[in-house]
This record gives sequence, C-alpha cells and structure tokens, in this order.
Amino acid sequence: MKKPTLEYHLTICKNLLCDSHTMKLDQELKQEGGELYRSIKFVEPLPTLSSISTGKVDANGDVLYPPVNFSMVDYGIYRSSFPDSANFSFLKSLDLRSIVYLCPEAYPEHNLEFLKSNRIQLFQFGIEGTKEPFINIPEDTIREALKVVLDVRNHPLLIHCKRGKHRTGCLVGCLRKMQQWSLLSIFDEYQKFAAAKARVSDQRFMELFDASSLK
Repeated sequence: MKKPTLEYHLTICKNLLCDSHTMKLDQELKQEGGELYRSIKFVEPLPTLSSISTGKVDANGDVLYPPVNFSMVDYGIYRSSFPDSANFSFLKSLDLRSIVYLCPEAYPEHNLEFLKSNRIQLFQFGIEGTKEPFINIPEDTIREALKVVLDVRNHPLLIHCKRGKHRTGCLVGCLRKMQQWSLLSIFDEYQKFAAAKARVSDQRFMELFDASSLK
C-alpha cells in the first residue's frame, strides 16, 4: 500500500483546524553532538482537535478517527490524549516512528501490539499526574523527553499522556520556549487544550523552565 505523503497529513490537519488559523513555518536543521534537530516555528498556536472523523478512509475502507485533543505541533510532531483501538487506523496513516508516553502506568497490551506491528518505538517517561497544591513536575524527565522529541530520527512522533492536557501541555510548552515563543502564546496554546482544567502550576513550570541548555 502506498504510504501517505506529507501533503496528505497536512491536508488532514488543515481540514480539522479552524480555517482562520494560518500556519507559517520557519524550518531550520541544526546539528549538535552528532544529532540532527529541526527547529520549526508556528506563528500562531494551533487550536485543539476533538475525536471527530476526518472524512477520510484508509485502503481498507476504515474511517480515520484521531484521538481526542489531537493536533499537529510541528513538522513530524503530533500530540493527543491516550489513543485507543478506534484511533489505530488514523495513527497508522501518520506513518509514526515513535510515541512519547508521559504516564507511569504500563502501556496496554493491545497498544503495544499495534506499535510492534507497525514498527513504532515507545519512549516512556513516567510523570505522575498531579493536582494542585501537590506539585511535582520533574524537570529532568521533561528534559529527557525533549531530547527524544527534538531528534528528527524519531520523527514522525506522537506525544501523549492520559487526556493530552497537562503533562503533554507542559512538554509542548517547554518545546515552545526553545522555539522562542512568547509566554502569552505558550499559555494560550496550553489553555486551548486544558480549557477549564488549566493549572497555574503548569504555567509557572513552563515560565521558569530554562531551555537554554538544550539549544
């Protein structure tokens, strides 16, 4: 079966995103320590996507349903909530190489089977779900996860936690700091996904995160 092209995936995202949001890309390849990194900046934060049909089907006639809170972060980088079997056809169409999983719980067996059958590598960074005022976002773990996300050899990749809001939002927010987004834009993107569940502690963590050591 012919692999979906980059244009195909961008079309999916474009169809799902609000037409009033335009994407402007500034692509730059960097090489540090023998590893390649691609720095791409979206001028405007992307809106959240819900688990709705893309209106497209795969070669087997299966309707493609993205996970809840699915969105394109950058070229080759996506985010979402925890995918289930209903989302597998959609994820397969992305031709993923890697998944960055931000929860400490073991990955479900049927998800592991999907990864194995599609040669997708799992990177797990166990970050406990936190609720204010008991806050403990491990900065070292976020840094290690960012190294995986920035390495283009792992692309295309999907970042997800349970609901695609807090842990995923913090990781993406720290990535945005590396891309020199303003705090206003970083918080706006975070709030689009977290909505009423937005946490001041998450935003404080992103504000204080020092991205300079990863550049």
